[in-house]
Amino acid sequence: MDDLYREQIIDRFKNPRSRGMLDPHDFTYEDDNPLCGDRIRIDVRVDADNRVTAAAFSGQGCAIAQASADLLTEFVVGKTLDEVKQISKDDILEMLGIELGPVRLKCALLSLKVLKAGVYGIDQLEVDLI
Repeated sequence: MDDLYREQIIDRFKNPRSRGMLDPHDFTYEDDNPLCGDRIRIDVRVDADNRVTAAAFSGQGCAIAQASADLLTEFVVGKTLDEVKQISKDDILEMLGIELGPVRLKCALLSLKVLKAGVYGIDQLEVDLI
């Protein structure tokens, strides 16, 4: 089963579905993982009901960080901002489908950290506490 998920990660890295930038966007946020050099930016567009109508990511980094960002930005389309706020670390790990060590875990969770910072409109220190 792990091989299936590893193939998905490589596919998402090589053929991302939601890579790009949204212009216009309702909010954007960008951050990096200084341990390995991953950098992710996420742009989100919402409608009048605070439902995500489009999400895209850009940046560079390892396959796990890029696949996680691609899966997450696809996952949030159609969700309300309140639903997006409820997305957890476990949701990201379930999407990826493989066990990760502490260093790779930071890679996988960078996109969630970036997304939540944008949704909450808060600074880096506060995001670490969510």
